Amino acid sequence: MLIRALLSLMVALLCVGAVQAGDFEDGVAAYERKDYATAFAKFSSAAQQGDAAAQFNLGLMYGQGQGVVQDYKEAVRWYQQSAQQGYAMAQVNLGAMYDKGQGVTKDYAEAVGWYKLAAAQGNAKAQLNLGISYGKGEGVAQDYAEAVRWYKLASAQGLPPAQSGLGTMYYSGKGVAQDYLRAHIWFNLAAANGDVTASKAREAIAALMTPQQIAEAQKMARECQARNFKNCD
Repeated sequence: MLIRALLSLMVALLCVGAVQAGDFEDGVAAYERKDYATAFAKFSSAAQQGDAAAQFNLGLMYGQGQGVVQDYKEAVRWYQQSAQQGYAMAQVNLGAMYDKGQGVTKDYAEAVGWYKLAAAQGNAKAQLNLGISYGKGEGVAQDYAEAVRWYKLASAQGLPPAQSGLGTMYYSGKGVAQDYLRAHIWFNLAAANGDVTASKAREAIAALMTPQQIAEAQKMARECQARNFKNCD
């Protein structure tokens, strides 16, 4: 009887898992064809069964007002459920809600706490946000060297805003020795990845450099890009 009961439980759990996965996949398909009402319904079904990715997606849809009226408090509620399961993207977005005071009272320290959890999983956006937080001294004591450390980690993952932020630190000499060549490298890489403001910063830096320095910086940027931004600094 015990074995039969255990087998029945296993079958039931497998069925629940299959339904949950089906709802999530159907939700993704609906979202991609811009059928937000159906996507919302499918994600809701999966989220209520504990699917962390679906909970995150519900948070996004509430935050953006897709398939449902925009509601920051509901976005926070779903981000929290997903984040508490360790879902890194939800942890980042929950941190951002605290950072901006959307759906919750603004709390920089709480934001940093969530960013750190996501950053520990290697999430580049969380690493970028920690760089910003340490640079501004929001939620943590201002620490330019720590800001640089987080910018470098996110830059190595190819995140243009982090690369631009790292370029700014080298330009200003905050947390690192001032170095126009390295500033040019990182602004150049960020610009190549679509950061419009980085291209303007790169040209401003170039005006302070010799033609030889610019050529060296461009060469180093090419090499860094070829290494997928690894071991570039």
